[in-house]
This record gives sequence, C-alpha cells and structure tokens, in this order.
Amino acid sequence: MAAAGGLRRGLLLAVPWRWRCSPRRGAAGCLPAGQVRAAFLRFFEERHGHRRLPSAPVRPRGDPRLLFVNAGMNQFKPIFLGTVHPRSELAQHRRVVNSQKCVRAGGKHNDLEDVGRDTYHHTFFEMLGNWSFGDYFKEEACSMAWELLTEVYEIPKDRLYVTYFAGDSSLGLSADEECRDVWLCLGVPASHVLPFPLKDNFWEMGDTGPCGPCTEIHYDHVGGGRNAAALVNQGSPDVVEIWNLVFMQYSREVEGNLLPLPQHHVDTGMGLERLVTVLQNKRSNYDTDLFTPILDAIHKGCGGPRYQGLVGDADVGRVNMAYRVVADHVRALCVCITDGIYPGFSGAELVLRRILRRAVRFCSEVLHAPPGLLASLVPTVVEVLGDAYPELTKNADQIMDVINENEAAFLSSLERGRRIIERTVQQMEPSTNFPAEVAWSLYGNLGFPLDLIDLMLEEKGISLDSAAFNELALEGAKRKAGGPQAGQLDDTNTHLDVHSLAQLQSNNVPATDDSPKYAYTVGQHGQYEFSPCQATVLMLYRDQSLQKEVGAGQRCGVILDRTNFYAEQGGQASDQGYMIHLGQQAQRLACMTNHTATHLLNFALRHVLGDNTEQRGSHVTAERLRFDFDTKGPVTVEQLQQVEQVVQDVIKRNEVVHTAEVPLMLARRVQGLRAVDEGYPDPVRIVSLGVPVESVLTCDSEAAMQTSVELCCGTHLLQTGAMEDLAIISERQLVKGISRVIAVTGRQAKQAREAGQCLAMEVDSVSLRMKERSTSIPEMQNLSKEVGQLTKMVASTPMPQWQRKELQTILKVLQRTANTAVKKLEMQQAEEKAQSVLAKHCNQPVIVDTVPADSLSILMKVVNQLCDKSPGTSVLLLSPQASGEVLCACQVSKNCLPVFSAADWAVAVCTQMEGKAGGSPVVAKGSGNAKGMQGALTAALEFAQSKLLK
Repeated sequence: MAAAGGLRRGLLLAVPWRWRCSPRRGAAGCLPAGQVRAAFLRFFEERHGHRRLPSAPVRPRGDPRLLFVNAGMNQFKPIFLGTVHPRSELAQHRRVVNSQKCVRAGGKHNDLEDVGRDTYHHTFFEMLGNWSFGDYFKEEACSMAWELLTEVYEIPKDRLYVTYFAGDSSLGLSADEECRDVWLCLGVPASHVLPFPLKDNFWEMGDTGPCGPCTEIHYDHVGGGRNAAALVNQGSPDVVEIWNLVFMQYSREVEGNLLPLPQHHVDTGMGLERLVTVLQNKRSNYDTDLFTPILDAIHKGCGGPRYQGLVGDADVGRVNMAYRVVADHVRALCVCITDGIYPGFSGAELVLRRILRRAVRFCSEVLHAPPGLLASLVPTVVEVLGDAYPELTKNADQIMDVINENEAAFLSSLERGRRIIERTVQQMEPSTNFPAEVAWSLYGNLGFPLDLIDLMLEEKGISLDSAAFNELALEGAKRKAGGPQAGQLDDTNTHLDVHSLAQLQSNNVPATDDSPKYAYTVGQHGQYEFSPCQATVLMLYRDQSLQKEVGAGQRCGVILDRTNFYAEQGGQASDQGYMIHLGQQAQRLACMTNHTATHLLNFALRHVLGDNTEQRGSHVTAERLRFDFDTKGPVTVEQLQQVEQVVQDVIKRNEVVHTAEVPLMLARRVQGLRAVDEGYPDPVRIVSLGVPVESVLTCDSEAAMQTSVELCCGTHLLQTGAMEDLAIISERQLVKGISRVIAVTGRQAKQAREAGQCLAMEVDSVSLRMKERSTSIPEMQNLSKEVGQLTKMVASTPMPQWQRKELQTILKVLQRTANTAVKKLEMQQAEEKAQSVLAKHCNQPVIVDTVPADSLSILMKVVNQLCDKSPGTSVLLLSPQASGEVLCACQVSKNCLPVFSAADWAVAVCTQMEGKAGGSPVVAKGSGNAKGMQGALTAALEFAQSKLLK
C-alpha cells in the first residue's frame, strides 16, 4: 500500500519522491533545501491545481505603511480588501502558491537586534505559502497541509501538534470547532489538537481590515513517543511552530468590532528555513544547507575558529554570534539590493544601511576579517539562492559593488567618529558626562552605532548623558513626525471599505465608467478642449456605509455611473474640480503635459545612458515631474544636455501620441516595452509616441526600441509639440545606484532657462573682476563673499541642472582663487608687521605689544611669523578695532611647555578686558573690550614672567 502510494505521488507530482527524509533518520541523504522548496510548489501546483507565482520583490508595491514585504500575503492585500482591479491578473486568481522573499527588520515586525543571539531569528527568510481566494476553505486547507507534511515530506505524525482558536467572549466569537473537527477527521489524536486564545490563534492584518482565526502546526524535535502538548506555544526550542493557516472570514472595523467578510479566503505561511531544519534533522536553521555554505565561506575569509553553533555565555567573544549575524545579513543585503533597495538615509534604505553596518562591525571587530569579506560572500549566497531567484545571479556584480562602497564609507566614518570621541574626551572637564549633542551628531550624521559609542566611553571610564541624548532623540522624532503629512488622516468618505464594495457588487451596481477621462481633443487654434460629462449619482458613502441621502453640510463620497475625473494612479496626481462646473482644466492639462514628458524622459534616459537604465518610480503633478531610475553613478553635464536634446527633438517633431487597449499577454511581447513592477489590468492601455500601436505590436517589430512605448492608464497630450520645452532642474543620487531627476515643462522650463542665463552672466562678471587681481584685502574679501552668495543662489534657483553643475564648478574655482588671494595678501601684510615688531623687540624671550590688524586672521599670522623668525620667543599681540573691540592672539614657544600654556595666557589677558578666549597649549586667540586694554598688556607680561621664572 505504501509503495502504491509512493508511486501515485511520483506520477502526480513528476518529482523524484524516492528520497526519505524522516527526522528519525540521520542527516545523510536528506533532501536539500532547494528540493524542499520545489516539492512544496509542485505539490500545490500539480496535485491541487494552484497557480505558481514568482516571489514579489521585497520592496512593497503601493503600500507606504510597509518598509519591506514581510509576509507572503502582502501582494494579495488588494484581494483581501476588495480593492483589486476587476480586470487585473490578480483578480483572476483563485488558488495560488509561491515562495515569497520576506524581510523583517524595522517597523512592527523587527527581528534585527535578535539576529545572531539565537539560532532561529532572521532578517531575510523565505515564506512558503498557498492561498485560496473565495475558493476552498478550512477542510481543504488542513487536508492539503497534513498530506504534504506527513505523506510527501514523511514527517512522523506523532511529532506534530495542531492548534485552533478557542474563541473570545469579549468579541462574541465562539471556538473554531469546525477547524478542530477537521483535524480530528484527518486522524490527528485529540491530545494533539489544542485550543488557544486570541493572541495565539487569531491573525490580523493590522488595526483594521481582514482577519480571522488561524490554526498552527507545531513540530516536536525530541519525539520518542512523548506527549509534548504542554510545550506548545510556550517558547520551548524543542517544540516549534512550522506552519500557520489563516482563515480570513472577518473584517476588523475602525470601532473595533468584527463583521463577517463577504468572501472567505485562506492565507498560509510556512518558513522554509524552519521546515528545512526539521527535514534535515537539525536543531538550528544555521546548520542547514541554506546557511552552511555561507558559514564555510566566512571561515575561509576570516581565518578564525570555525562556527560551532554556540549561544549565550558559551559563545566566548561572541564569535558564533558574529558568524550568524554576517551569514544572515549578507543574505538580506543580496535580496534587498537586487530588488532595488539600497543603503540610504530614510525608510527601508536606512534599515538596510543599519543591517550592512552591523554586519561590517561584526566582520571587523569580532571576526577580525579584512575589509571586503562581506562582498566576497555574495557569490556563495547566489549559489545557494540563485536557482530559486535568478535575479540574484543577474545582479551579483552590482550587489558586490554596493556592499564594498558602503563598507568603505562606514569604516571611514568609524575612524572619523573615533577621532571626534578622542578629541571631545580630551577637552572635557574631569568627572563629567560625555556631551549628548556630540553623541547625537555621531549617531545621526555619521551613522556611528550608539552601542559602540557606549563601549568606547566605557573603556575610558566615561558615561554618556543618556537623559539629554534621549531628549535629543525625542526632538528628532518629533521633527520627522511634524512633516507635511503629519497628522493627516485618511478621509474615510473617499475610500470604500470591503463590505460596501461587496454590497455594491451584490446589488449589481456597475463599476464607474471612467473612460470619459480620455475624451478631449485639440481645437482649431491648438487649445485642448475637454468634453463635459453628464453622470447619475448611484449612491452616497459616509461613515463607512452606503447611504441614499446625507444632511446639508455633511461630507460624503459620491458614487457616479460615469466620470471624466482622473483618480490618482500610475504616478499621476488626481484631478481637482467640481461636479457641476467644468473642473480645473488647466490643472488636468498640466498633468497631461508632464505625464507625456515623463514617458519621453524615460526614453531619453535609456537612449543616452543605455538600455539597462530601469525606472524605479515616478510622480506627476501639474507643477513638475519626478523620475527615479537605476544608475551606476551621477549623470554628467554632457549626458544631461544630451537627454534634454533628445526630448526637445521629439517636441519639435510634434509627434502624435498613440494609445490603444490591447490584451496584456500581447502587450508584454512588445520589444523594448517599458513597464514597471505593477499589476496591470487586462486588457491594458499602451501609450506610444510617434509610432502607431499596431506597428509596435507587429511580430518581430523593433519600432518600440526607437521611441517611448509604455503600459499606462494616465492621461496624455495628443501631440508632443504642446509640451513646448522640458528642463531638468534637479538630478541627485537618492542612494547608491538610484538617481532622481525633477523636470518642468512649458512656461516653467522657459523661466528656468532664463534664470540660468541671468546667473551665468553674473558668474562671468565676477570671473572678470577676479582676473584683475586687486591688491586690497577688503576688495578680495568682498569678491569672496559675492562668490559665496552666488553659490547659494545657483544651488537654490530652478534652472537647468547641466548649467547648475557647470556654474558650480566655475564658482568652486573662483572661491578657491579668492580665498588664496586673501591669504596671500594677509601673509604679505603679516610679514611686514612682524618685521616691524621684531625690530622693536629684538632677541627677547617674551613679546607683548599692540599691532594694527584688520582681522583676527591677520593678527594670528603676525604672531606665527614672529615665532617662526624667533623660535624661542613667546608672543602675545593685541589689536584695537574701530568698533571698540580688542583682538588677541598668542603663541607659546614649545621650549616653555608644559609650564606655560597659550590657552591659559589668552584667558588671563582677555578676562582683564571682560572678554573670552580659548585654544591649545601652543596657540590661542580671543577678544575683549578696549577699556581694559592697558591693564591687559600689563597682565600679559606679568603672567608670562611668572610662568618663565618657575
């Protein structure tokens, strides 16, 4: 019977099921992780009719609340919420299976600081999952799971325990006896079917939204016929959860109550790492073949002791923890960088920066590995994961480059931070706390890890002013929270909830026809004419319910049978206007202009920078357009000029903008098609500049390679000439590997070019005056200030970015020239004054005198010159100013140290003048009031003599 069952599975699944991987056996011959993953996918695809989908990228699509994709269900949220486009591919799914790349670091699900301390936490992991969208439910889901685990993977049934929801009287929810009975019918002993409360067996997507009871399958690593029911959900490492099956049957409302969902869904998730640990008879995820090749590569790269799997106090020197941190983090880095998340300064990019820096620290400080170890592990990660996620293989070189460059930057920041800490400690008064503002600057600006600051201060017997630091951190958090989006709540009257959507569908209320948004033409004189749209009000929406009427003055949503308004999507801002009046046509036209310009810019960037230039994001408003794209480095001045020229050429040709709806499968065959990672409806709209859509759809046609062809639902110009002009007014790297350009069109582009020309003329004027080489210090200082002001204006004025870069280069040279000229003139003046003073005080050990000087800088140079010409002499000079202030500068001969300190000398003198001073034992400077100058001269001489006589 068993043989027949094995043959049946082999025929159905078309995979070699002759392997045996029972935990009762040794590790030899156990199924590799890659085959464990493949067996899961094939089981659901071939045995139970699921559609296999690729993993979504770990950068969330259309969900700003998430930093990373942290569960397999993220990409299916529109289905659960009822907001999926009815014509999209997503809406056609009924049964789905995949292995999803997930990252849990930052945000609600944050495992970062736990990684390395134990043997099972990870930042990156793979979630095996199967889903039913309104198809099968509890009985089938549990049956499939039990079949896979016990018949395909051959896990002993007596090692498995299942849990179900015990109910919650406060919510009016009874126990999930349906689920319990399913497990009992499948033959699971009653002693292995366990009820648990809300916190363990009720899954929720968030504070609101779809949710439901879940059933978990737990595995007992010890076995041996014992009953381990008492250890389930108790945090025991011997009994661990391996699979969670969620039955989405409720929706959590804003008020906290639960309502039944119109459709029931199944969402399951099983961590591949834990499953492989079970099937390979291991107790640690890091002992499986998902990690051992990486751990071996770490050992080879650092040359230290091998990984032994030790934790806690047994892990002397945290060496084993370092192995786990580095192995885990390099996997996360590879996956995130491949999916377009690069180390940066906010959001997911900031989290990835911390992951990278944590890995670098463990490499250098614990494993004592040479720089570059982290990047050297990338080929091993690709070898382990590349078959499942081929995008890793494609991007291996880029991943290594990003890691190496960020590691070098971090090591440089660490060295700078150490120097700042050393210098600050030297200047501190004894028995004081380390200043919080310095620690905050190190942490915020240099990315210096807080625990490393604490460690370095602890080694010096100094503590951080934690209260002050926490206050600064709180202020920083408040500033971030106080941005333009702060405090803005979603308008509940403009977002239909899942129940209202279902009610509309059940009442056969048709989806709003928004095709009139494309109903516009060009009039006789070239102006755009928008056709008015008459519509019928079908329903009103207020306070999360559909209503036939609302009272005067109340805000509500209006559901129409048709509309010519454009709702924000595809990166284009939504229309604004009134239902009775014609609406804001100027705003719509500006959005259309900038959207067409975005397509044209995308094409021009690829044309100039190469076909590997991929779009990473865009946003179109009436005022401007923003476009993010992959790049290996900053775009040069010449490349920016070329991009603008390509755009202007198409504008001059006044190309026709062609649009058509075509089947999605046909559209995706177009060579050179630009499409971003989005779910598209079927049929989908193609926008082609200058080439009819029929031509780009022709088999083997390369027409799309020569122009802009994109999938897009946005509104566009009918001909490119209406754009008039495009100017790129900003280009910068967001993070390593991604650049952002901002551009304007039409009248704004013309204004930007005019502003650029005006500033260029001013820069030319300063340049000419600089060449005249004035011998007056004030004149050169004024020129230097003028250059500084122009630099600020060039940086902040909207103008073509290529011109900004050119002018900034010129201004940098002018600033250096002016500063050098000022220093040279000051040196000449200082030398003349020093000769005069030296003649007056020939061969004296101490010189105290007054000297006319226009600035403290000149006075300090006079002091330096005197000490250079008379090496054994200590000098203090005062210089009265027209304002009534007295400048002070001094330098002490090194022969007089440490008895005689320049800083103490300057303080004593400036105190006499009711002023302040500071500096080092060798040089110091300060200022005071002219009324006390005579007394200060006397005090200066007496102070010096008292020190030299000791």
